[in-house]
Amino acid sequence: MGTVFSFDLRDPVTPPVRRALEEAVIWLHQVDEVFSTYRSGSVISRLGRGEPVPEGYGPEVAEVFALCEEVAHATGGWFTHTPGGRLDPSGMVKGWAVERVSRTLHAAGAHNTCVNGGGDIQARGQAALGTPWRIGVAHPARPGKLAAVVTGGELAVATSGTGERGAHVLDPHTGRPATGLLSLTMTGRQLTRTDAYATAAFAMGDGARDWVEALEGHEALGITAAGEIWRTPGFPAAAWAGT
Repeated sequence: MGTVFSFDLRDPVTPPVRRALEEAVIWLHQVDEVFSTYRSGSVISRLGRGEPVPEGYGPEVAEVFALCEEVAHATGGWFTHTPGGRLDPSGMVKGWAVERVSRTLHAAGAHNTCVNGGGDIQARGQAALGTPWRIGVAHPARPGKLAAVVTGGELAVATSGTGERGAHVLDPHTGRPATGLLSLTMTGRQLTRTDAYATAAFAMGDGARDWVEALEGHEALGITAAGEIWRTPGFPAAAWAGT
């Protein structure tokens, strides 16, 4: 998926947990082979070209497409898996994959974990006894600086913005890069929708704050193109670095 995944496990790595971790890594490589837009031979790339694909990939592709349609409806069309008219469900796949891996590890007995897929995070349990996870939100205009630190236990954190890949998120209504925000960080409990909502909210630009405030179970921190920082009232920040 053009990024790096990491696993932070704070429980003893028992044989079941080790097996689950090994299986998770294998599955993530399979997800990349199916959904990566960076691979010309991936299932998604072949579908995008109108080519036939091997049997056996239908259920997961159908699941992701159904989630894309659901989020497109929930966001009033601000999320799409065909940005610029090109088949690309990347805005859904990474969060979906991270959340599923997190559930796999939890089922195997790893209850205090943090799975990170390119900066989008699904945390469970605690970093240590009595200590919540602390997740830094990078400031896109100040390299090496944080805009805030998010704390929590059962927590999903996703950021969409220009800091790492430039203006790559398209406004689905115009087909042009979204430029109203430098970054949008969304928090929730489950990363699949939190990540997709972050992409949609970033595309909304100035309308993102009001939309997130009306969205149940999610909060956001936005940094505007002018460098101003805002957050919704329930954003779970332990340290507020904004001015």
